[in-house]
Amino acid sequence: MINRRTLLAGLLACPVCATAARADSAHWSYEGHGGPEHWGELEKGFQACAVGTQQSPINLQGAVRAETSGPALSWKSAPFKVVNNGHTIQLDAVGDAGGAEMNGKRYALRQFHFHAPSEHAVNGQRTAMEAHFVHAAEDGGLLVVGVFMVPGAKNDAFATLMAAAPKTAGSAPLSAPLDPTALLPRDRRLYRYEGSLTTPPCSEVVDWNVFAAPLSVAEGDIATFRAIFPMNARPLQAVNRRFLLQLN
Repeated sequence: MINRRTLLAGLLACPVCATAARADSAHWSYEGHGGPEHWGELEKGFQACAVGTQQSPINLQGAVRAETSGPALSWKSAPFKVVNNGHTIQLDAVGDAGGAEMNGKRYALRQFHFHAPSEHAVNGQRTAMEAHFVHAAEDGGLLVVGVFMVPGAKNDAFATLMAAAPKTAGSAPLSAPLDPTALLPRDRRLYRYEGSLTTPPCSEVVDWNVFAAPLSVAEGDIATFRAIFPMNARPLQAVNRRFLLQLN
């Protein structure tokens, strides 16, 4: 039997398959009858959204300082397809975009996408947006890197993405290869914890690594995203008995 972890990794590696899977599953949204408080009721496969004990996002507060290192990122410039999937603007890697390595395991960068406001909070405070860089290992393990985003100086890479973002459901290739490292903050301190996908099916298969320092982007580019998706952030979830680490 194919377990859910392996299935998720396969969907991340195959954007066409992922689109088909979303089409076959129950409709979900960020408000109303399909909103987060009802996700666990919409479909049997979504039950983790309601009963899971390691759900994401969380409030990043009370972290324990640790000497261990975070993921070693080796992203590289690559072609990407920009997609409006009805829930966010997502960039699907077309070919090899590099990846990450942690604890001897190698993960490939499959896609990255955005949420407004940020899904994670720091000491109860959310930022304007958050980017999630989704990686998959051959064994099905998932590693997600989170980057907070705040209004400030223009970021050319984010500006390019927002200029190309479809206003309605659909996709288009970027006109030139993109280097995802342009969307990372200079300060590489981060939080790490074990959690879940922040959208249905909310599977608890994610190693979360969220940078503490935010990335500055133009306020107008944030407005462009929020004109398409005014709010696409899941409410904060209980930390329960998990360890939250802060890495230097």
